[in-house]
Amino acid sequence: MSRRVLAALVLLLLLIAFPFVASGYLLGVFTIAFYFGVFAMAWDLLFGFAGEVNFGPTFLIGLGAYAAGLLNVRGWPILPAVLAGAVAAVLGGLLLALPALRLRGPYFGLVTLVAVLLLQQVIVIFAGVTGGEIGLSLPDVLSVDARKNYWYALAFMAVSGALLYALSRSPAGLILQAAGQDPVEAQALGFNVAKHKLAAFSISALFSGLAGALMVFYLGTASVDTVVDISVTVQVIIAVVLGGRRTILGGILGAVFLIGVGEVLRPLGQLSTFVVAAIALAVILLFPDGLIGAFGRHRRQA
Repeated sequence: MSRRVLAALVLLLLLIAFPFVASGYLLGVFTIAFYFGVFAMAWDLLFGFAGEVNFGPTFLIGLGAYAAGLLNVRGWPILPAVLAGAVAAVLGGLLLALPALRLRGPYFGLVTLVAVLLLQQVIVIFAGVTGGEIGLSLPDVLSVDARKNYWYALAFMAVSGALLYALSRSPAGLILQAAGQDPVEAQALGFNVAKHKLAAFSISALFSGLAGALMVFYLGTASVDTVVDISVTVQVIIAVVLGGRRTILGGILGAVFLIGVGEVLRPLGQLSTFVVAAIALAVILLFPDGLIGAFGRHRRQA
């Protein structure tokens, strides 16, 4: 664990220095990747540790993004709007989780997926308020400076990663992991499985909502394609599996890999999506524990 933390600190220092040698285009790519890294880490807490297959992370992301955007359009400054977006994501997550967590097997995942579809329809139906399929333009943005936007995203990702990683290694995180692997035995040992999973869902919603709200203030617009679409859910899930499930920090590695490779292959047009998917599939098949798991296994064998 100490080596993993040390490696993360070294990488963080390199990322802090990166803007001094990188172009604005590269900084923009990494800025988006950092927000996706937080999406992935928040999803890993619920799936990797709590064992709940959430097919609707964009429901939480979208709630935070659109709540913050709508409030900003009505005159709220950025910081209060972002905090309100996070609160909206948590409240919406609780309303979804309270009945959904009573379900078992694939039904929980189906409920979260339906929630995403419902949110998409609400955005389209109330297009006069939300901007519909065109999107909602925000009057304010975090900054017009690429370096500042990069550092905002990096700082947010670093703090989120530290908090989520510490939580996953805390007694509560170990109980959550036990509840995810064998809820019956965990319940028999006296742990309140439902309470811990509800707490995990709320924490996941908090970070997802914050990241969604901050990302739309970076983009200057909130739209279905960027924060609610099913393709965003697929990217988040693949990022976690690529980086390493139940590692938290692996979500960052997976997100940077996906976004980075996607940008490199953008000149291929529609073919780039196929190539990225093929690379992701190959990595998943060759390294079932993800890139971090593969690195750890190689180090142990050496």
